[in-house]
This record gives sequence, structure tokens and C-alpha cells, in this order.
Amino acid sequence: RRPAPPPPPPPPPFRMTTLLKCYKPLLPFQSRKMHIAAAVNSFRYYSRSRLRARCLSTIGNSKSTVDIKVVNGEGTETELRKQQLWLHNTMSKQKELFIPKVPGKVGMYVCGVTAYDLSHIGHARVYVSFDVLYRLSLSLFYIHSYSLFIYFWIIARANELGEDPIKLSRRFCEEFHQDMTYLHCLPPSVEPRVSDHMPQIIDMIQQILDNGCAYRINGDVYFSVDKFPEYGTLSGRKLEDNRAGERVAVDTRKKHPADFALWKTAKAGEPFWESPWGPGRPGWHIECSAMSAAYLGYTFDIHGGGMDLVFPHHENEIAQSCAACRESNITYWIHNGFVNIDSQKMSKSLGNFFTIRQVIDLYHPLALRLFLIGTHYRSPINYTIVQIESASDRLFYIYQALYDCQILSTQHDEASLKDSIPAETANCINKFQDEVLSSISDDLHTPVALAAMSDPLKLINDLLHTRKGKKQALRIESIAALENTIRNVLAILGLVPASYAEALHELREKALKRAKLTDDQVHQKIVERDTARKNKEYDRSDVIRKDLAAVGIALMDSPEGTTWRPAFPLALEEEQVTVP
Repeated sequence: RRPAPPPPPPPPPFRMTTLLKCYKPLLPFQSRKMHIAAAVNSFRYYSRSRLRARCLSTIGNSKSTVDIKVVNGEGTETELRKQQLWLHNTMSKQKELFIPKVPGKVGMYVCGVTAYDLSHIGHARVYVSFDVLYRLSLSLFYIHSYSLFIYFWIIARANELGEDPIKLSRRFCEEFHQDMTYLHCLPPSVEPRVSDHMPQIIDMIQQILDNGCAYRINGDVYFSVDKFPEYGTLSGRKLEDNRAGERVAVDTRKKHPADFALWKTAKAGEPFWESPWGPGRPGWHIECSAMSAAYLGYTFDIHGGGMDLVFPHHENEIAQSCAACRESNITYWIHNGFVNIDSQKMSKSLGNFFTIRQVIDLYHPLALRLFLIGTHYRSPINYTIVQIESASDRLFYIYQALYDCQILSTQHDEASLKDSIPAETANCINKFQDEVLSSISDDLHTPVALAAMSDPLKLINDLLHTRKGKKQALRIESIAALENTIRNVLAILGLVPASYAEALHELREKALKRAKLTDDQVHQKIVERDTARKNKEYDRSDVIRKDLAAVGIALMDSPEGTTWRPAFPLALEEEQVTVP
């Protein structure tokens, strides 16, 4: 058996310029000398010196598998199976076996935010979804871009605030970084900004012109969709179905209504860059093609983003990348579904628009993450108070169980523990790991992985709190193995807190804020209830308990006294019951 590798260093803070890293997976299946073991790959690092777009053909293929190993009673490892990763490809409209172009390396590019305001929970869903894939991938070179140049929205917002557009965009990029830190999204290998890649963008536009797939009009450069017969393959739209004026104002100078801008002439009062066609700025789509080619080449594995980017953004990316380099080929196009608010599309105009900051002001950031991965990434997700409350309540339950495990384990000398666990515990762990790996490798079915956590958590609580469980042979060894297994699965899902105790405290503080109470006020209510019970005023004590439960504060009685924990608000439960 290979010795376990040293723990990886903590992820660095988000930076615009960072060492490009080739991450190995945070595979979960480790335990302390128990029946379950697995090979865990260490981090590798590499750097790139050239950021010029290169036209390269596809390099060799290699199947992506995860080796799962089981240790038998004699302590020797036997291979259980090789797990293959399947991903839904928007291009083929079906799940496909993931096979990287370069053995041992995976290149992924995810389109970034247009930074002119605080990011909303739709943005959160994109980056949490791809963060799970990032953590899972065997070896990933992850590019996350920022649209940090002057779009109409940035200009309008800057004018509204009386701020320089570039400074405004940089400021909201930093705010986005903070949001991603809150949500435990690992920093990508590199975060290119459009404004830092004008030479690459201009070079690509010139290449498209040289290849006869674009034309110039008074300083503007347009892509000619008639020159690319495959236009519409990704979205399934026919060229004749594209109606002019749906996304941008109609420009009667264009040869075809669907032609799109690669370069726009500067308008008075707008920032601009010099180019062979005069001062101006890039169009909406060219920046992603140029930056992905600069870092990953024209052929790489995964291009991702929200479902709203399939058309026109990603459709146009394919067209212009292929026009610049005939060998351009991205194997897997992956898109996450929309976020709805109370079954309505999230929209500022409807007044149902929630930023990440608004949500995490009242709920723990990891409760938001748990909510987001509680629905399959390709399905629409419906954000409601009921759903986020449920996620918060579940998170507290998970962390409380694991915290109790840690407290009990610290009371025992690790050297005195045996290197085995009962068959019941081993079977529970094996079943859990098998379900998690099968679901995650099947197009990232995180809801199934989360549901599979129920059995080991139930076993933990039985061992911790029931009379029968406390008498179980090798109880401490079982608890340690279960806690370690669940923690490693939480690592893949990005749900491991800095400490369980700290996370539980933060969840309690958020619950108090939602209830509009302080901890002192809750404890005063507990004292009042205790007094009522001593005086046999049971109706009064029940009212106090019910009033607190209505706002999400559950009282827990024990021989040691009464404590409280956050809970799903009783008032919301009653509302749901009354809704037909």
C-alpha cells in the first residue's frame, strides 16, 4: 500500500495573477486504517510562459477513472471497480463518458461575471456547480474569466454611481471574490480579465478577418454567420429562425441579421483601445474565445456556464473560434439550469432578485451552497424561504452530529483504539461510499450523494445517544470512521467548515437574527418556561416553547437542563399545511 500523501496546502486567496495549478482530486474515500482505503493523488503544479493563442490539433485520449479499493480482513487491498465519470454534453444532448484530451490533465473554462454589481444567487449556482466538478476532476486546469471591460451595463452602472467604469468593475470583481470565498469555491488556476488580454483579442479578430469569416464596416468588425455552416449546432436553432433585434439593436449595415460584432467603434465618452480598425472595444463574445485559447489552446476539454449562455454567447464562441482555427474543438459543453424565485424566473423587473450578500446576511453561506447542490445542476432550482430554511436546518444537523463525534473522540487516546470496526459499520460505510461515488460520477448527481448521508448520520446518532448504541463494541472506532468518511465526502461537496464548533455558532447567530432575538432573550424565555413548569403552569410553558418554535428556535430538554438549537420555523410548517 502506498503511504498516504501529506495534506495539501490551504487554497490561496483569490488573485488576478496566480500560479497555474493542476489539481488532483479531493477524493473522499480515506479512513484511519479501517476497512476502507483509496488512492489519493497529490497536487501537481505547472506554469505556462506563453499566453498567445495557438492553433493545435487534438492530442491523445485517455479514459478518466477513479480507482476504489477495499481493504479485506487480512489488511490487503483489492480493487473493487473503476469508476468512470459521465457528463451531459449540451452539444450532443446526452450523457457521455468523460475522456480528457491529454492524459492526466483536464482543461476547463467557465465564463465569468460581468462585474457591474453584486453577484446574485444565479451566479452562485454557476460557480458552485463547477466547483464540485473542479474538486472531483482527476487533474484540472481551471480557467474562470472576468468580463472586465466596458459593456453597456458597466457604463450605465458607472454613470449611475458617478464612478469610473474600470474602477467600478474592478471593485465588483473583488466583491465577487469575497462571495466565492464565503461559498467555499476554490480559486481557479487562473482568472483572466478581458482588459488585460486586448492583444490576444485583436489578434484573433484579425485572424478571423484573414480567413474571410468577418467584414469591416466603418471601424466595426462583424462575424459573417453565412461563412460558418455549422452555426446553431449547439443550441439547435436554425439560422433562419434567428430574429434581428432580440438581444441588441438592429444594425441595417449587417450582411445578415444574425451577424454579430467582434469589434465596436468607440463612442464619445467611452473608454477605448487602439486597434487596426480604429479605436474601440471588443464585442460581447470574442473575449472568451481569445482568453480560453490563450491559456488552454484551441482544443480543450470542458467549456461551462449557465444555460442562458448556450445562445447566443457560446454559439458565437464556437463560430469565431473555428473561424480563427479550423482545428478548434471543445469536447464537452456543460451548462447549469436557471434559478427561479418562488416558481418565477428571477428578475430585477419582478422585484424577486436576490444577491448572494442578501441571502448570507440571514443564512450561513454553506447553507446556501447546500441548497444549491441539493438540486441536480442541470435542473431548474426554485429558491424559496422554505427551501433555504430546510438547507440551513439540515446543515446544522450534519455539523452537530460530526461535532459530537469529534468531542467524544478527543476524550479517548487514539493509540488505544483498535484498527477494526464492526461489520455493521463497515457495511454502512461501504454502501455510503458506493452510493456517493456512483451518483457523483453520473453527471454530478449531488442530491443523491447528500441523501446517501442519512444512513451514516443515523448510525452516528444511535452510537452517540441511544442505550443500545452506547453498548456497541468498538463504538469509538465506529464513530471515528463514520465521521472521517462523511467529512471526506463533504470535502468533495465543498461543505467542510473551518471548524464544526465555529460553524454551529454561526448557524445559531443567523437563526437568532432571523428570529429577531438575542441569545440573552432566548435564555430569558427558557428561565420563564422553567419557572412555569415548576409552578405547574403547563399551558404557559407550552406557549413559550411554541412561540420560539414558530420563529425557528427549538428548545431541547435533557437531564442537564434546557438548551436551544436552530430549527425549521413552525410558522412556515403551518403555512405549508394550510396551502391547498
